[in-house]
Amino acid sequence: MRLIELQNFIVALRMADNRLLEQQRVKIIGVARHRLATDGDGVTTLVAFHGCPLRCRYCLNPQSLGDSSRFRECSPAELYDETRIDELYFLATNGGVTFGGGEPGMHPDFIRKFRELCGQGWQINLETSLNVPTTNIEALLRVVNTLIIDIKDMNPDIYRSYTGQSNDLVLDNLRLIAESRRQSDCIIRIPLIPNYNTDADREASRSALEALGFTRFDLFTYQIRKH
Repeated sequence: MRLIELQNFIVALRMADNRLLEQQRVKIIGVARHRLATDGDGVTTLVAFHGCPLRCRYCLNPQSLGDSSRFRECSPAELYDETRIDELYFLATNGGVTFGGGEPGMHPDFIRKFRELCGQGWQINLETSLNVPTTNIEALLRVVNTLIIDIKDMNPDIYRSYTGQSNDLVLDNLRLIAESRRQSDCIIRIPLIPNYNTDADREASRSALEALGFTRFDLFTYQIRKH
């Protein structure tokens, strides 16, 4: 009898956890449909989260920061209902949903619940700085197909100068990904950042990443808008 009661208690806890996740709401600054070959394979929908642990000098999405009203709150179920309109495109092109931001790595429970709703047929990609706890990335590796990693620069001094933060968590998460043998599922963006790093710095970053087994890189230069 006690065993049955314990089993029923565990089932009840799981049901309550599912209800809480379904009700969980996050701040989203935008949803962009029908993106092709920019945020992963096939046709993708980009979902941009509000909130980021970094304060990059040339932030590409400043609307993801601060407490402005430029966001809406959304649950996993609501987002699934909104994005599944393009399911035929996703399935036909091996596409799906790319979570960006802001920093989607701050919301592993939300993304896990979304994966449960959409199933395994969609690709789920993550555009991330990796500057989040390793427990978050460990959880996300179970549900994400591709990680698109904006590494900034591997040099700790350059990284802190540009982002205002340490890159200790970034390095820990890179090692976690390598230990999980998921390097081939990662595209690593290594930017040339005017006034912060050089071509030589970028090559040093690439060499350090290659030593960890990463092979897919996107090298580009930040275009700084003049106001």
